[in-house]
Amino acid sequence: MGRDHLSRCMAQQPAEQATAPGLSSVSLEAEVPEALFDGMRAFIQAHPHWDQYRVVTSALAGFLFQNGCTDRTVAQHYLHGLFKR
Repeated sequence: MGRDHLSRCMAQQPAEQATAPGLSSVSLEAEVPEALFDGMRAFIQAHPHWDQYRVVTSALAGFLFQNGCTDRTVAQHYLHGLFKR
């Protein structure tokens, strides 16, 4: 079911966004276990320069990069999450 939704979202993406990767954002809704949500909330409270969007973006980029994604933009997001303070 989730993959079907992702496929539909990608098919609806305007052509100009497809040619400029990394320059656009997509709204994402996800259910996460309460323990992960609580962990994210505690992290954000301890690190006020982070917000929920930056945490999720960094986590997703890290997962993709560490699991073989070779897209340059994903690697940039991954490294940005590691080194930006």
